[in-house]
Amino acid sequence: QVQLVESGGGLVQAGGSLRLSCVASGVIFSSYAVGWFRQAPGKEREFQAAVTRRGGTASADSVKGRFTISRDNAKNTVYLQMSSLKPEDTGVYYCAAKFTSSPDFYSSTISGYQYWGQGTQVTVSS
Repeated sequence: QVQLVESGGGLVQAGGSLRLSCVASGVIFSSYAVGWFRQAPGKEREFQAAVTRRGGTASADSVKGRFTISRDNAKNTVYLQMSSLKPEDTGVYYCAAKFTSSPDFYSSTISGYQYWGQGTQVTVSS
């Protein structure tokens, strides 16, 4: 079974930083593309960043230059380093994974992923 567990969320002041982790079990994580999504109350789950099997990255315009996604396959972990946080970054952050044979695949849509974690809350105060 594939399990994804996010951690690292919390309450932080605007301008601060957080590092989220997504730890996978039951899989060889290097076979998966991984994305991070944010869902604010009453809003659609929104793409934040993704990392390919090869380590290539992509991010939403709203977080470009502030958020960095990376992976450590030896630890079966993907990270989302968030800096210069804004109140509008508040929401539940989910990691998602897609098994793929392509080393360069990623998706910016929720339908592009097979497996999802339980989410971790990030709250940014003004």
